[in-house]
Amino acid sequence: MLNLRAVDVMDRPPPEIEDSDESLMLAYAGGHAGAFETLYARHRQRLYRFLLRQLRDAALTDELYQDIWQRVIAARADWRPEASFATWLYRIARNRLADHWRAARHRPPAPVDADERLARVPDDDTPESTLDAHERRARLQVALEALPDEQREVLLLRLEQDLTLEEIGALTGVGRETVKSRLRYAMDKLKGGLTP
Repeated sequence: MLNLRAVDVMDRPPPEIEDSDESLMLAYAGGHAGAFETLYARHRQRLYRFLLRQLRDAALTDELYQDIWQRVIAARADWRPEASFATWLYRIARNRLADHWRAARHRPPAPVDADERLARVPDDDTPESTLDAHERRARLQVALEALPDEQREVLLLRLEQDLTLEEIGALTGVGRETVKSRLRYAMDKLKGGLTP
């Protein structure tokens, strides 16, 4: 469901605002968050039931329900009472449902053997591979920290910033050949530090 923050007394619409949906929406557009809370409380159950009866899927209903209220929030500044708030709200809901059904029609059905195909796909994201990648990154960090400052600097400028040898030389105040030799020494030390 929509996560509304607690509204304190200062956020409630002033008593002079009419209790109609349209007045509350205008007050909300004017910055009174409590007006939105009242509108939401007034329409949330009916809107949710409307969507659930159309979709017959609670998870999908939750998704579209959230999206509809987000659209109401996003459109508050441009909203004009040309139709009743409820008409406008349900027009958004119907349009969102139409978008959903249109997208569903264009989606080809899953193959009959989809589960078997999925089972054959190797899962490279295992706890072991995650741990292995973490250990490799930790070894790389240790090896980088072990490099002399000038070698680490040119290596990071080359690999992470993608600077040319000339640009690195201009930044560090050394010649191109010095940059090349520092890179070569840094790479050799890294290779030695990363071999198990």
